[in-house]
Amino acid sequence: MTDHHYALELTWQGNRGSGTSGYRDYDRDVLLSAEGKPDLEGSADPTFRGDASRWNPEELLVAALAQCHLLSYLHSAVRHGITVTSYDDSPVGTMIQVDQGGRFTSVTLRPRVMITDPAQVDLALEIHAEASENCFIAASVAFPVRHEPVIEVARGA
Repeated sequence: MTDHHYALELTWQGNRGSGTSGYRDYDRDVLLSAEGKPDLEGSADPTFRGDASRWNPEELLVAALAQCHLLSYLHSAVRHGITVTSYDDSPVGTMIQVDQGGRFTSVTLRPRVMITDPAQVDLALEIHAEASENCFIAASVAFPVRHEPVIEVARGA
């Protein structure tokens, strides 16, 4: 077993001068930074008085699941001899709000994958399950991560 550690800095930037003296008296803006990487501006979802121009934690969770699945899928494709020439996704997460909190109930990934060999379409679909099993982020969440993949064959293949 190997441990991996991920360190970053999170700085709240929302003090308007009176701190958290009232629910409407502060901004939800944060700055995420890590050595050698560009800063990432975050906030709350606009529903929770956040800045819509900044990434919110819910979006970042959905993005982490989608990116993790992509990377696991590409690894599986190589292992199975499938040449992927493009991959994009339009994931959607669903969260319910209960009282002061909430939780995700599901995330649906909708990857669109372009491959070169028409004979491998079925296999290219099948390895999404393998990729899901190998995704560290998906294995860490307490809600279902569903997949609605589409496989296309590159023209001229």
